[in-house]
Amino acid sequence: MLDAFSKAVVAADAKTAYIGSEELQGLRSFIAEGNQRLDAVNSISSNASCIVSDAVSGMICENQGLIQSGGNCYPNRRMAACLRDGEIILRYVCYALLAGDSSVLDDRCLNGLKETYIALGVPLASAVRAVNIMKAASIAFINNNASGRKMDNIPDGDCSSLTAEAASYFDKVAAALS
Repeated sequence: MLDAFSKAVVAADAKTAYIGSEELQGLRSFIAEGNQRLDAVNSISSNASCIVSDAVSGMICENQGLIQSGGNCYPNRRMAACLRDGEIILRYVCYALLAGDSSVLDDRCLNGLKETYIALGVPLASAVRAVNIMKAASIAFINNNASGRKMDNIPDGDCSSLTAEAASYFDKVAAALS
């Protein structure tokens, strides 16, 4: 996994050049949004259990066959595996959001995930639906309006670039499973 600083160094080294003003400006922006990035990751990670359980519940509400005998969330151990996988995916999305780089998500989470799910008989459409529900909930938490109202002690700010970035990581997961 490369953070913004490592990527700048690797790119400059590949060109056998110093880090240029364009790269330095990018690093300045990354640093400037650092607290906002930390708040976004904290908001998601502190609500991870809720985000994942709501996503799995939503997925099941839309496909009741998943919890019927023979369904992919039946018996309890399969449901536990589904919740575990949702937690893992959400954790790697948080890592990517924190670093501003999706390579950790690609390398440690998505590499071979679709093939594994196919081999296990996991319905991919249901998995993609759960990821999209997690995406919506995570974006709501980043924007600090998951409950429909802003918290008084958290200042307002423009989170549009972070929500777009987070959305792109969830979209990457959904595309890898499609």
